[in-house]
Amino acid sequence: MTSTISAIRAREILDSRGKPTLEVEIHLDDHSIGVAAVPSGASTGKHEAIELRDNDAQRFNGSGVLQTISKIDQIIAPTLLGRSPFEQEAIDHHLIELDGTPDKSYLGANGLLGVSLAVAHAAATSRKQQLYQYLRAHHKLVLPVPLFNVLNGGKHAANSADIQEFMVVPSGLQSFSSALQCGAEVYHALKNVLASEGYNTNVGDEGGYAPSLPSDRHALRALTDAIDEAGYQPGKDVFIALDVAASELFVDGRYILPRNNISFTSKDMVEFLSELVDEFPIISIEDGLDQDDWNGWVLLMEKLGGTIQLVGDDLLTTNPSRIRQAIELHAANALLVKPNQIGTLTETLQASNLAHSAGWETIMSHRSGETADTTIADLSVATGAGQIKAGAPARSERVVKYNRLLRIANEQGDAVAYSGMKPYVSYKGRDQNRPWGSGLGDVRTD
Repeated sequence: MTSTISAIRAREILDSRGKPTLEVEIHLDDHSIGVAAVPSGASTGKHEAIELRDNDAQRFNGSGVLQTISKIDQIIAPTLLGRSPFEQEAIDHHLIELDGTPDKSYLGANGLLGVSLAVAHAAATSRKQQLYQYLRAHHKLVLPVPLFNVLNGGKHAANSADIQEFMVVPSGLQSFSSALQCGAEVYHALKNVLASEGYNTNVGDEGGYAPSLPSDRHALRALTDAIDEAGYQPGKDVFIALDVAASELFVDGRYILPRNNISFTSKDMVEFLSELVDEFPIISIEDGLDQDDWNGWVLLMEKLGGTIQLVGDDLLTTNPSRIRQAIELHAANALLVKPNQIGTLTETLQASNLAHSAGWETIMSHRSGETADTTIADLSVATGAGQIKAGAPARSERVVKYNRLLRIANEQGDAVAYSGMKPYVSYKGRDQNRPWGSGLGDVRTD
């Protein structure tokens, strides 16, 4: 006999920023239980599915999710009781139809995702499988390259840098465990570099340091120095990735970078990013332009698409229709996958598969407001995503994802390979023997 859903329970919990979020339990009649917690973003694209909040100023400054819980209890749960948890796609399509809006605004993308992921966890438990095993497609298992957000700016850290995330990418190493070690060592070296220059080492939402720097070039120089100080070679062992979050900088048709004292057109912004790629071992740039600046993205691809990875986040919002548009326009070559941007597991997998079918790379991603849920670690392995963003190698809600991948590596042994440089086959470094790290004193501030 197939197992069926016997109970659905939803509760309000706190995320890593002290804000309410949703946790959902799915109980099966064979006593299996699946649990999923839903993350929340601070820097959100306007094309993301809607996260439902209570807007009651008397509770959590309006950010409570009791309304979402009520809709799960009264609308969703009665229609799923007695159904098989192994019909993931059918259940997700049912949830989408039940919501009936193009942006998930009736039931809330947070409510739909909590239920959708909890169903998958319950089904995997019932089958006595790990989630990545239950969901895996027919491909060789790979462990993703971790993109460690070690220096925070933008909306993740006030009064820091204009660019939102500066990440270290240990793709030149031979295993996930050595990459994790590298990330931790560079993270601690960066603290020493910043402290030696008199900058504070408080951390932002995702665990990265948030110093008040005069320019983004200062941040990049500090990062290359930290890689060097930790004993790794920038541009060979370890690279740099940026999340510009340019939609947050786009005002009245121009890109305003206040700490750099710059106002750019789209063409100027492309040239600025190209200069940074020339000056530093940058292997990936996410959201280098505004979420609706399609012409700018096309220009960026023409300039850098054959050299580095250009990742769409706010541009694409894990949405198959926007991904198709970007494929047609040649406006990106990689997709950031955030399940809560779209609302169900099935749609998340469809977006990932669509990107892969176009020859794109994918990066499974966390959000700035996180929990101890490790679903994205399993999804990164299950979908063949060669990369994962889970924040700095610090703060338990970030590290728990990386530690989950270590356990998967131990379980699978030689059956699972580390992605390494495979996601970056187009990377054309300027001079891999160049001494990138050379101190902060001579950094350009223009």
